[in-house]
Amino acid sequence: MTAGARTTGANTALAWGVVASAALTGLVWLAGQRLAGIALLPDQGASWYYWKLPEPTVWTRLSAWLGYAAHQVAFWGLIYYAQTRVRRYTGGLHRVNVVALAVNFGFILLHQAQTQVFYDGLAQDVSIFSSQASVVLLLIVVLLMENRRRGLFAGRPAPISAEVTSFARRYHGYLFSWAAVYTFWYHPMETTSGHLIGFFYMFLILLQGSLFLTRAHTNRWWTLTLELLVAAHGTLVAFMNTGPDGAWPMFLFGFLGVFVLTQMHGLGLGATTRWILAACYAGAVVAVYAVRGIGEATEVVRIPAIEYLLVGVLAVLLWAVLRLARLRSPAGTVPRR
Repeated sequence: MTAGARTTGANTALAWGVVASAALTGLVWLAGQRLAGIALLPDQGASWYYWKLPEPTVWTRLSAWLGYAAHQVAFWGLIYYAQTRVRRYTGGLHRVNVVALAVNFGFILLHQAQTQVFYDGLAQDVSIFSSQASVVLLLIVVLLMENRRRGLFAGRPAPISAEVTSFARRYHGYLFSWAAVYTFWYHPMETTSGHLIGFFYMFLILLQGSLFLTRAHTNRWWTLTLELLVAAHGTLVAFMNTGPDGAWPMFLFGFLGVFVLTQMHGLGLGATTRWILAACYAGAVVAVYAVRGIGEATEVVRIPAIEYLLVGVLAVLLWAVLRLARLRSPAGTVPRR
C-alpha cells in the first residue's frame, strides 16, 4: 500500500466517523422518544442533575457502572496494546484502530439499550461537577501538551519543562479516554438539545481516541475543531438554559479568547490573518457588551484565566511527581514503560 493510499484510509475513516457520529446522534433522538413518560424529580438547582430516577435500584446502578467499567477497561487495554505493540504513526488504519472503532460503536449501542431498559447513568451516584471537570481537565492537558508547538500566549511557550510535556504526550490517551468514557456513561441518552449536542461531541472525541497512531489523530485542523466545539456546546447550552440575557457570552467569548491567545497560533496562519481574527474577536466583545453593559465584560476573562491557571497547577504537579519518581528510582531516573 502506498503512503498516499494509507493517508486516504485514515482521512476517509475520520470523515465517515463524523458522519456516523451525526447518525448516532439522530438515533439517540429517535430512541429517546420512548423516554418521555419517565417521571423525574423537580429541578433543585445548579448542583442537581435532573435526569436520574427518583427511586434507583441495584440493577439500574449496576447496569450503568458495569457498562462504564467494561468500556473503560476495553479502551485502556487497546491504548496499552497500541503503545506497546504498534508504536508507530501511519497514514492508514492499524488493525487496532479498527477494533477500537468497533468497540466504541458497540458500547454506544449498549448504552443506548441500557438507557431504554434501566435509564440511569452514573449521575445517580456522582456529582454533576465531576462530569464537567473531566472535560475541563482534557482541555487543560491539550494546552499543556501543545505548549512547545504553538505556545501558550500569542505563540510564546510557557516555561514548562520538556520532561513534563513529554510525559503528558505519552500518557494523555489514558486520561482522555477516561474523560470521554466517564462523561459518556454519566448521562442517560436523553433527547434534550443539550444532551444531543453533548453526545455528538462525545462521539467525536471517542472517534478521535479510536484513531490513535494515525496521522488523522494529529491533524491540527481536526484537533482544533474538537477544542473549539466546547465553545459551541457551552454557549448553546447556556443560551438554552438561561435565555438571551443569560451567561452565554461568558462561554462564547471565554473559549474564543483561548483560541485567539493560544490555539490559532498553531495553524501556520500569517501575522495579518491572526491580527484580523483578534480584531474581529475584540469587535464582537465590544458590540455585545455595549448592549449588555460594559461593566459585565470582565466575565470574558474568567474561562481563560481558569484554564491558564490550571495549566500552571497541572504542570507543577506533574513536575513534582516526576521529580519524586526520579528520586525514588534506584538509578536516579524515571523508569520508562
